[in-house]
Amino acid sequence: MFHDRARIHVQAGRGGDGGLSFRREKHVPKGGPDGGDGGPGGDVVLVADRSLRDLSNFRVGRLFKAGRGGNGRGANKHGATGETLELGVPIGTQVFDEEERLVADLAHPGARVVAAAGGAAGRGNKRFATPTRRAPRFAETGLPGEAADLELRLKLLADAALAGFPNAGKSSLLARISNARPKVADYPFTTLAPVLGTVESSDGRQLTVADVPGLIEGASEGVGLGHEFLAHLERARLLLHVLDASEPDLQERFDAINQELTAYGAGLDERPQAVVLNKIDLLPEPPEFHPDDPRVLRVFHVSCATGAGIEEFRRALFELCPDESPAPPADDTGLVDFLEYRPQPKGRPAYRIFRTERGYRVMGTPPDEEELEAALRAAGAKSGQEVEIGDEVLEFS
Repeated sequence: MFHDRARIHVQAGRGGDGGLSFRREKHVPKGGPDGGDGGPGGDVVLVADRSLRDLSNFRVGRLFKAGRGGNGRGANKHGATGETLELGVPIGTQVFDEEERLVADLAHPGARVVAAAGGAAGRGNKRFATPTRRAPRFAETGLPGEAADLELRLKLLADAALAGFPNAGKSSLLARISNARPKVADYPFTTLAPVLGTVESSDGRQLTVADVPGLIEGASEGVGLGHEFLAHLERARLLLHVLDASEPDLQERFDAINQELTAYGAGLDERPQAVVLNKIDLLPEPPEFHPDDPRVLRVFHVSCATGAGIEEFRRALFELCPDESPAPPADDTGLVDFLEYRPQPKGRPAYRIFRTERGYRVMGTPPDEEELEAALRAAGAKSGQEVEIGDEVLEFS
């Protein structure tokens, strides 16, 4: 089954705690602080991978966590950086946050986005040594990594896309001209998911053609199967408007599909088209159909059953789709090699938690009791340990 949408939760790694240590060696009775810094938490990164075709990898596991940074140790040893988690997604994947805002458009191979940044590392007690405070007995704890709920939406990247009513012969046409083998049957809505096929020329050039489920009137408003899959037409440079030549009222059927493309928007009403009249073998003579529409570049008469006109149509595709990269998406953020996305922190704490020899110390303005308790537990606080807040010393429970 083809999956073009997925919801995931990403959690970056927590930063490692700073080391709380003092130098202890023979003949050095009062060694100074030597606690090293913790390591930063690992990031969660989405990477566009040309080997992937859909988002089915995200249908089972939807929680993805990066590695935690290592804790600092004595002898000024710093903690290791948390392991970055890279998640491969198909080329053409768009990333949206909880508020439906576009975060990134991974429109070319290797495009990357940091979906959640790792937490900052805590500093070891050596960092807090001063001429007046030579033996600091506290060290910072690492901060938690960023977390986000994201929606992934795949928009296929294709040179040309087949559009038309159900049972017009789009799947048969794709099977004739490409290496794709879609399901073909004599009933409407045989195609329930987009299919990609590669068309090859004699000189080795290749084109990608997409077949999407058939459209019906009202598709742009969510009727039938067309609403979900109209998005896959957005990035095609050429729309191949497939009509059943044996059906009456070709002009009305042609106009009906174009009305749905116009209603959907996203520039589909301005996209160049070629009309393909299929099933001419069912008629004694091919119909005369020349729509008065500046978008229509060519009209082809073919029969997928007998193969008539197929080779001419295949060769013409390479003329209609010049040898150039697909048009870039409207959002330029999809074209960068590396895009860093940092979710907006929800009430980022105006305080830090330090480890002490007896427990923990809260510096700054502490939050409410429930949030502080959760933060202390995340930092590793255990029942019975002391927690210093200003001039107060409490017992954690």
